[in-house]
Amino acid sequence: MRAVVVEAPGLVTVADVPDPELPGSGGAIVQVEASAICGSDLHFYDGDLPMYPVAIGHEAVGTVVEVGADVRTVSVGDRVLVSSVAGCGSCVGCATGDPVSCLAGAKVFGAGELGGAQSDLLAVPSADFQVLRIADGVSTEAALLLTDNLATGWAGAKRGDVAPGDTVVVLGLGAVGQCAVRSALALGAGRVLAFDPVRGRLDRAVAAGAEALVGDPVDAVLAATGGRGADVVIDAVAHDATLDMAFAAVRSSGTISVIGIHDLDPYPLGVLMGVFRSVTLRMTTAPVQATWSDLVPMVRAGRIDTTGIFTHTFALTDAAAAYAAVAARSADCLKVLLTP
Repeated sequence: MRAVVVEAPGLVTVADVPDPELPGSGGAIVQVEASAICGSDLHFYDGDLPMYPVAIGHEAVGTVVEVGADVRTVSVGDRVLVSSVAGCGSCVGCATGDPVSCLAGAKVFGAGELGGAQSDLLAVPSADFQVLRIADGVSTEAALLLTDNLATGWAGAKRGDVAPGDTVVVLGLGAVGQCAVRSALALGAGRVLAFDPVRGRLDRAVAAGAEALVGDPVDAVLAATGGRGADVVIDAVAHDATLDMAFAAVRSSGTISVIGIHDLDPYPLGVLMGVFRSVTLRMTTAPVQATWSDLVPMVRAGRIDTTGIFTHTFALTDAAAAYAAVAARSADCLKVLLTP
């Protein structure tokens, strides 16, 4: 089969690799119908995670072509979406629907130990926990977002304790940030103030119902809130600079929800000041499986709009060009779908 492989920083190939084997009696093989490039895949592409070569990708939908004898929830021929994060599916941690809590250790597809989702076939361990049949009314694009980005945006809003009427700030408007905007609105936020230096991404958030923060984002938030600050700030960038912005923009006793891979070195001063101001700080990855019971009905009912987040489609064979387009971080290329 074919698989997208990051060989070195900036070097992407489509390699011929052996077909995967069924991963035990509880596993499944999925023939990938569509996959997607996530912003976190760029950590490998940019050289921040130098694990080479690595078969990449953790967002996939497709058709089940083989199942183990112990699989109960899906059958051969079912169209499914695959959680980006895998757990054993049988421990007390996985019982919460959060693979990050797995006692055996969470694993991410396309990060070394498990195969990459940007491929023709994907081996899925513990399939009853990892995969979900795609419901009627859920498009391929929406299903791909449910594997990671929408689940992450939703988790960011939920762990920010967004309540009806709240003023919410979203910093960073890539695909996850766009999903966070829509999630906060779905949870009843009175206002969602959005910031991204790329104007096209800001315009996309405004079209979804956000208000644009223009100029210095902290000054703009304080002006919009009469100097009080936002009830919730969702940091969808996860850099020291944006975390400093978040602490400056959140009100006393407010909540900051960070979604992304963050390395605090040294600890930003804003974190220490936040302790004095009773600011709650939560950093999270998505409990993907736990979000499905909320999100699937909302997507089917149109309460969360998933359109307009995917902007480009590339063939799997053109993965190098697809990665270059995403890595450019331009106004027009927000998220890429890959097809076989």
